[in-house]
Amino acid sequence: MKKIFIDAGHGGADPGASGNGLVEKDLTLAISHMIATYIQSNFSGVEVMFSRKTDQAVSLTERTRAANIWGADLLLSIHINAGGGTGFESYVYNGSFKGKEQTREMQRLLHKEVIAETGFRDRGMKEQNFHMVRASNCPAILTESGFIDHIHDANLLRSNSFLEKIAVGHGKGVARILGLKKKAAPKKGVMYRVVTGSFENYAYAKEQVRVLKERGFDSFIEPFSSRGTTYYRVITGSFKRLANAKGRSMTLEKNGFDSFITH
Repeated sequence: MKKIFIDAGHGGADPGASGNGLVEKDLTLAISHMIATYIQSNFSGVEVMFSRKTDQAVSLTERTRAANIWGADLLLSIHINAGGGTGFESYVYNGSFKGKEQTREMQRLLHKEVIAETGFRDRGMKEQNFHMVRASNCPAILTESGFIDHIHDANLLRSNSFLEKIAVGHGKGVARILGLKKKAAPKKGVMYRVVTGSFENYAYAKEQVRVLKERGFDSFIEPFSSRGTTYYRVITGSFKRLANAKGRSMTLEKNGFDSFITH
């Protein structure tokens, strides 16, 4: 089982960079959850741990300590840039350490996938003395996806569908780095899915999943595109028989959750 530690940069009283009505800590959290969803939906034999799941303050030391104690195979630290530039860049530790060449190759694989998926200007693969890449016991990569204070990048970053592209690029890179095995394609045939919410904001979908799970309903998020807009559907059951889907929908209604069935 491969272990991926995803660090959403900043949080709580530390907002990170801000500009054009956007705040870094919010973007990094949304992207981090999207990366995890993509990886766990498409690949098997993988576990994910977050440095933070909500808008909370977590020190840099606490973040790397958690990854090290858990025994992560790869650490990703997700950030948004500022300073007037534009595009994507990635970092590994600039000191000497065991396995540096291997880590640089991992950086290359991830970097290439993000650029291909997003079309960002390529600002290059870099090295720096950042805590998250220095204090990690496993290979660690820090990424800066766009500039929050550049109007072109900010317009991209305010779109959930573009954040999804950033996440997919990271996810594909992780899969290549760790040699993750794709999940088998589902068997052909109609599946009736019970949808208990469809949101443009990924964070709202995550909150709905949390509430449903607290009430005993296992759920997951599935991106759905319509007329150029990406929605995040909360799926609370997938059935071969329509009668079973209707039964789940009725149970949800009795528990105060509106739902509809799709296939």
